[in-house]
Amino acid sequence: MRRIGRNTIATVFCLVWIFPVYWMVLTAFKPAGKILQPTPQFLPIDVTLDNFADALAKPGFVQDLVNSVVVVVAVVALSIVVAFLAATALTRFRFFGRRSFLIGVLVLQMVPVPALVIPLFLGLKSAHLLDTLFGLVLTYVALVLPFTIWTLRGFLHGIPVELEEAAMVDGATRGRVMRSVLLPLVLPGLIATSVFAFITAWNDFLFAYVIMKDSSGYTLPVWLVSFSTSTGTDYGGLIAASTLFALPVVVFFALVQRHLVEGMTAGAVKG
Repeated sequence: MRRIGRNTIATVFCLVWIFPVYWMVLTAFKPAGKILQPTPQFLPIDVTLDNFADALAKPGFVQDLVNSVVVVVAVVALSIVVAFLAATALTRFRFFGRRSFLIGVLVLQMVPVPALVIPLFLGLKSAHLLDTLFGLVLTYVALVLPFTIWTLRGFLHGIPVELEEAAMVDGATRGRVMRSVLLPLVLPGLIATSVFAFITAWNDFLFAYVIMKDSSGYTLPVWLVSFSTSTGTDYGGLIAASTLFALPVVVFFALVQRHLVEGMTAGAVKG
């Protein structure tokens, strides 16, 4: 009886969580005249692809999509490499300032993201990196590194040092140990942190809008705003564009979800 009750509660929570996603997808296929009708329509009776056609025909879609893909790939790659090296140094070496560095990583995670806009803007301006994709990539890497370093550090604490020592006794160099021993074992942690980096870079609107002044450098979150103008909002195109915008995140998560829970749990409780 208790099991039935728990399953019922879990099912209700899942339905409540999934309903906004279902409503977004359903609305994307509705004709424009039925999107704002007073009586809600919960089943796909009248289906149309006009909203998707309007969204894809919106100026700037292809360029902003390319910009988003370039930025996301660069952010995930850079953040994972830097975080892996930093976490390895924090768990395998003892050096002056190590504890202060860890405290700094924790403090940075507590800082509200909007509070970082002005410092990062001024830093990029002084480095002449405003209005460049490279500057945007560096901004996102700076945002995700505290979390990725802390998560990978906790995961690396769960890997016995004896494995590395045995490999080095057999003649492996430190670099070979990192590539052949640590990297395969820490793979779930790398995947967990890559998901966080992917979502942060893919979904961000604030920094993409502030840093990029030229519309040719905008990313997809900024493109979504173009559906709302002073004359009104194209709800059909906006919902269809939002559905398309969410697809890469869903696909990426589906590909890596097998390792996600293991990586997040290990990084959160170990060390």
